[in-house]
Amino acid sequence: MADLKGIETEIRDSGSAESQYGDGVVSEKKGTPDDQKDMSRMGKLQEMRRNFKFVSIFGYAMILMSSWETTLNTLSIPLLNGGTGGAIFVYIGTVVGMFFVTVSMAEMASMAPTSGGQYHWVSEFAPRKHQKFLSYLVGWLCVLGWQTGIPSVGYLAGTQIQGLIILNNPSYFPERWHGTLLVIAIATFSIVFNTVLARKLPLIEGAVLILHICGFFAILIVLWVLAPRSKASDVFGVFQDNGGWGNVGLSCLVGQLAPVFGLLGSDSATHMSEELRNASWVLPRAMIWTVAVNSVLGLVMLITICFCLGDVPTILSTATGYPYIQVLYNATGSNAATSVLAAIMIIMSTFGCVNNVATSSRQLFAFARDHGVPFGDFLSYVRPGWDIPLNAILVSFVIAVLMSLINIGSTVAFNSIASLGTCALLSSYIISISCMFIKRWRKEPLLPSRFNLGKYGIYINGISIAYLWVAFVFTFFPSVPKPAPDFMNWNILIYGCTIVFSMAYFVWKGRHQYIGPVEYLNKDM
Repeated sequence: MADLKGIETEIRDSGSAESQYGDGVVSEKKGTPDDQKDMSRMGKLQEMRRNFKFVSIFGYAMILMSSWETTLNTLSIPLLNGGTGGAIFVYIGTVVGMFFVTVSMAEMASMAPTSGGQYHWVSEFAPRKHQKFLSYLVGWLCVLGWQTGIPSVGYLAGTQIQGLIILNNPSYFPERWHGTLLVIAIATFSIVFNTVLARKLPLIEGAVLILHICGFFAILIVLWVLAPRSKASDVFGVFQDNGGWGNVGLSCLVGQLAPVFGLLGSDSATHMSEELRNASWVLPRAMIWTVAVNSVLGLVMLITICFCLGDVPTILSTATGYPYIQVLYNATGSNAATSVLAAIMIIMSTFGCVNNVATSSRQLFAFARDHGVPFGDFLSYVRPGWDIPLNAILVSFVIAVLMSLINIGSTVAFNSIASLGTCALLSSYIISISCMFIKRWRKEPLLPSRFNLGKYGIYINGISIAYLWVAFVFTFFPSVPKPAPDFMNWNILIYGCTIVFSMAYFVWKGRHQYIGPVEYLNKDM
């Protein structure tokens, strides 16, 4: 409790609430009066610069989510499980479900705009007797989800580079250590942007957002003009169970992992909220616009690529490892043109990794600040002058490098760990939105919000929870039934071990150190 008293003293000594945010002054260091009020209410000190605004945070979330790019990268999953018709209609269903999820989270983000995100919301909104433990559990789930994202996205970019090498040099054989070196190289690139160039990150987000939009039209127009077309009935009406599940409906549900992955991460902007100006107003609107725009771009790209596939078995067996590369080559007939278009995808994946580093380090910083992880004082340190959680960034880099080394021994093990982010983040969404649903169900008062769902909130929260449970269950399914060990989805084992470890640490030490963000709140506001 000494830390809690220290924070309260610092806030009190810095002046009254009125002197902190009542003068109407807006600055990069402190933000708007509303930002200062929110930080004071949550009992947090403003340590980072608020240099993000609507366009830059919108670009940040758009790039991290990269829905149309992810649709192309993960194309083989829905084609194997559901076919073209299944891929399109499951994508539409996923868009609807994830939109409800994002709107639910946007409301909570407006109530408590903090880098902690879900674990902070659970601490405030969960039933009193469960606040501490549930908040602690969700914090660990978010650490797991975002820390595994760095090597996962780095591996995605690296394997695309290898795919282009194979396209231009068919004799090339990708060794596992090649992939590991590429992951380390991309992670290093991402660290540079998050440290030395951290002040320029908002500007960079705006520039890469332009590439995100222009690249979409570049690939789309090439496919529309040059690629062969299938009949609409062969695209929208084909539902297949190539995975061998024995049921087309079940096969389609297994294939939803691809669109879920493409629309996941709407909470990413939340973890940057302490660097966002006028966060309680801008953040929820940026989250919703991100999902809306990316969903449309992803759907248009998915329908287009499904019309231009040609022979599906041939596309799925491409030596490049990525069906979209083969489709682009079939359309252009040129290695050079295909390489240029695929390079757009690689650049977007690389900057997705840059943003993943930013999000994961801020989430780790916030959880460490509340003593949820070991070495909390070290990980929550914000270097003066840099105004970034440098130690958390560097530790995130080390974790990514260590995880990438697993690929040298076993690609299966690496992929299992790297894909954990999906189920971990989904479970954090389930718990946090459920807490809000329970408060509404019990008709308990909610925090004031500049984005309020009103009387429809309980229905939106309920639909979100129902959808998330379906998506969560299917993240543990393998791509084919009765798989060999090399094709088994080991997520459930690793996810379970992480939960057990976090609970054991909580019983041993965490419960003595972690009291939860709710205990730091300024009760007078």
